[in-house]
Amino acid sequence: MSETQVSQDQELQDKLKSLELEQRDESSPVGRVIYWVGVLFALAHIYFNTLGTHSELYVSAIHFSGFALLCALMVPAYKASSAKGQRWVLGLDIAIGVIAIACTVYLILFEDALYDRGVTFITSDWIVSFVAIGIALELARRTTGWFIPTLILIALTYVFWWGPYIDGIFGFAGLSLETVMFRSYFSSEGMFGSIARISWTYVFMFILFGAFLVKSGAGDFIIELSRCAAGRFVGGPGFVAVLGSGLMGSVSGSSVANTVSTGVITIPMMRKAGFPARFSAGVEAAASTGGQLMPPVMGAGAFIMASYTQIPYVEIIAVSTLPALLYFMSVGFYVRVEAMRSHAHAVELETRKVGEVFKEGWHFLLPLAVLVALLIYGFTPTYAAGISIIAVVVASWLSKNPMKPRDILDALAQGSRNMATTAILLVAVGLVVNVVAMTGIGNTFSLMIAEWSNGSLFIMLALVALASLILGMGLPVTAAYIVLATLSAPALYSLIAESQLIDMVMAGNLPEQAKVIFMLIDPDKYALLSAPMSQADATALIAQVPADFKTQLLEQALDPAVLSATLLTAHMIIFWLSQDSNVTPPVCLTAFAAAAIAKTPPMATGFTAWKIAKGLYIVPLILAYTNFIGGEPQDVLRIFVFALFGIYAFVGLMEGYLEGPLPLLLRLLSGVAALLMLWPHNSLLIDTAGLALFLALFIYSRKKRTQIA
Repeated sequence: MSETQVSQDQELQDKLKSLELEQRDESSPVGRVIYWVGVLFALAHIYFNTLGTHSELYVSAIHFSGFALLCALMVPAYKASSAKGQRWVLGLDIAIGVIAIACTVYLILFEDALYDRGVTFITSDWIVSFVAIGIALELARRTTGWFIPTLILIALTYVFWWGPYIDGIFGFAGLSLETVMFRSYFSSEGMFGSIARISWTYVFMFILFGAFLVKSGAGDFIIELSRCAAGRFVGGPGFVAVLGSGLMGSVSGSSVANTVSTGVITIPMMRKAGFPARFSAGVEAAASTGGQLMPPVMGAGAFIMASYTQIPYVEIIAVSTLPALLYFMSVGFYVRVEAMRSHAHAVELETRKVGEVFKEGWHFLLPLAVLVALLIYGFTPTYAAGISIIAVVVASWLSKNPMKPRDILDALAQGSRNMATTAILLVAVGLVVNVVAMTGIGNTFSLMIAEWSNGSLFIMLALVALASLILGMGLPVTAAYIVLATLSAPALYSLIAESQLIDMVMAGNLPEQAKVIFMLIDPDKYALLSAPMSQADATALIAQVPADFKTQLLEQALDPAVLSATLLTAHMIIFWLSQDSNVTPPVCLTAFAAAAIAKTPPMATGFTAWKIAKGLYIVPLILAYTNFIGGEPQDVLRIFVFALFGIYAFVGLMEGYLEGPLPLLLRLLSGVAALLMLWPHNSLLIDTAGLALFLALFIYSRKKRTQIA
């Protein structure tokens, strides 16, 4: 390898490292301590999730303190230049980890004494609670920046300090500092509430499962299989990025890690095929962002969604499959169009046939099959993940490189390392969620959004998307989803459900038990409910229902299955929109990582990735305005098929190109075709007309390109 190539590789590694946390060397003495602490802690979590019957509060506290120790050792407080400074920082970090453990020991030993005193704090209670919260804030600062600690401090001080000084809807009478500290640390509502429980159960077990898959060689198999399956087609390297990143997303659990692991292979391949550098980086960033949307192992937010909605995780991944396919196909359409426009050619890769690669690596799919089978059969996600981890080890024995005891230890340690920053984040965000619950500000925020949207679902979606974008500048996508779901999901759910209720009133199909509510409100309106009416009249009629009665009206009018699907739809929309911070400037780490590999301007690459990832906005609109979730199978399939072609037509509008260039008039017609197929009109005739128009444009552009060639 030439000196120039070595220098370029080192420059790339430096750029990628700048996007990562400053961590201590794994080969150092501290790194070896981290290794064995990670192994022991992973084994402890496996025990807690399988055989353990301990208090959830205690396990959550142990979960926090253990990962606080790991995180403090992994991520130094600051970068010291001198050896003496490094030793001082290491001593500080060890002290923080030990104190975090001491706080947990205090909680376990003296919780009963606190209740015996009638929840009256003594000096040690004050010290422990303040120190524990301070450690959570400090470690959150190290791993995610200043945004989360600042948000937590604003939230906590609002409850006991400045809330009473605010007039209007956000005014709050206030609680005592003692009550705030108790609920934040000693109860199962704050740091150790439902978010922490999700962290040490679902999230940790699936991250550990991913670590085992990577260690067993599944990641290399995915990349190799993707290269064989798509690499030789025109524009194939772009499709390799889409396919490989989609599959790797279920393994890595991080969009940035997904970009780095697959992008170092796919971006040079795309450049070699003739794709522009910025486009190549944008495709990789957009495809990697979608990795957390792809079942069977989605992002951590999906497990939190299951807890919030009380809908089984297996149902969530079942309804997420087709929307995820829409997203990846939308990225693939951009790849196809750019391949035609850039005259990207097939790249002859030194790869084997697909069948040969699959024959050698088919066993990597067995753990995923076990996981899905157990979930379908009814086992809990944590149990299914635990058995699937064993399945990874057993399946590896069918390969040329079976996992040995050292490999298992490495996977356990890596799983803990991968989880450390996520665990601290989720425990810390639990403080914000607790404030929302204590103050009722979530209901206030939901009412405010509903008032601003003035009954318009589209405006509400725009507000949620804007809030997601702003939060995404400072919060990781999981934290952004938690905050948004807590604040806006009730309002979004209510408005989507009301839109279905309005449809029933317009058709005159309101059930009798629901009509009774109108008898209590306005008996004169009862007679109108038996006949069809206009949308304006139906909307005005529903608007007369007081908020106290509206929930009861929805429950009486809509089937429980419909309400469940509506609730899931609201959360799924927020979950999708929360992903956009990965590719939306000015803060888009996934796009920045891809730009470092492609050597393109980071901000310009971010805008390219944002354009390619437009499915993040189109699919939520489809979810909001159709029964894509919870509909009859034939309806869901029809929506999927026409949405697929509709998104392709939308790409034609955005790019002015399909198989060939589209003049301005035909470009606008492509937009019309997209509108006909994506607009929620529930008319097969209109969908078919849109499809016919798109196919005509597709064939025309193909013939035009052939003539030019």
